Amino acid sequence: MPVDPVLRQLQIDIPARPEALVRLSLLMADDDMNLGAAAALIEADMALAAAVMKAVNSSLYGLKSRVQSVQQAITYLGMREVAAITFEMGLRAAFPPAAELDPIWSRAARRGLIMGRLAAPMGQDAWAAHSAGLFEECGKAVLLRHAPDHYPSMLRAARDDAELVTLEKAGFGVSHDALGAALCESWGLGPAAAASVRHHVAAQAGGELPELPAKRTICALSVIAHTLMQAPDDLDDVVARVAPQAELDPTLVLRVARKLHEQLQDAAARR
Repeated sequence: MPVDPVLRQLQIDIPARPEALVRLSLLMADDDMNLGAAAALIEADMALAAAVMKAVNSSLYGLKSRVQSVQQAITYLGMREVAAITFEMGLRAAFPPAAELDPIWSRAARRGLIMGRLAAPMGQDAWAAHSAGLFEECGKAVLLRHAPDHYPSMLRAARDDAELVTLEKAGFGVSHDALGAALCESWGLGPAAAASVRHHVAAQAGGELPELPAKRTICALSVIAHTLMQAPDDLDDVVARVAPQAELDPTLVLRVARKLHEQLQDAAARR
């Protein structure tokens, strides 16, 4: 999908999706996806495969034993999670390394995992949810690449993302949530995932979810994931607020979220 002409006028570049991810997306779109072909595609890029394996064996995924191949990772975690990790590594590789990006990528990995695992037992699109979580803060990476001398001080000055958006609009004429949504669209993510990235700052700050009902569910999962990561004691109140807006059963959402939170804590404690 082409980048918004308004963003082009700002001369802020949106990185192109790596070829390996284009081919992986085509494989995942096939109802009869060949898992062996997907594993071979990832393993054909040695740097990408190594990064995927390192991520899979991290404490975040809580596997009881180390996996030795992408195929084995697919067996343990499933294709969706391995594909999401591959997209995460591809996203990281699209930007120059920077100390300011390390916490952004760390949060992205955890948020994507949480959103995907929240979505699955609710019968929602787990791939779109996981992708939205991964890409939620990617607009910050775009701005850091665009203004490496200026943007780090802006990141430090902002108390939260809502304040950061105000600073970004004043300094660049665009904010990271809009840039992140543009990158999602350019990389072929679905409308619901892009909408979640576009609206996550306002939604997490206590505002309303997107107007279109079809775009609310993943944004609601973003708010819940943010709460689990930042203020899990507020989970009950947040679920009571956002679940009805997304036409989700609050009781089910709360049960799934609590169970997932416990699983992630147990996984972290084992490592």
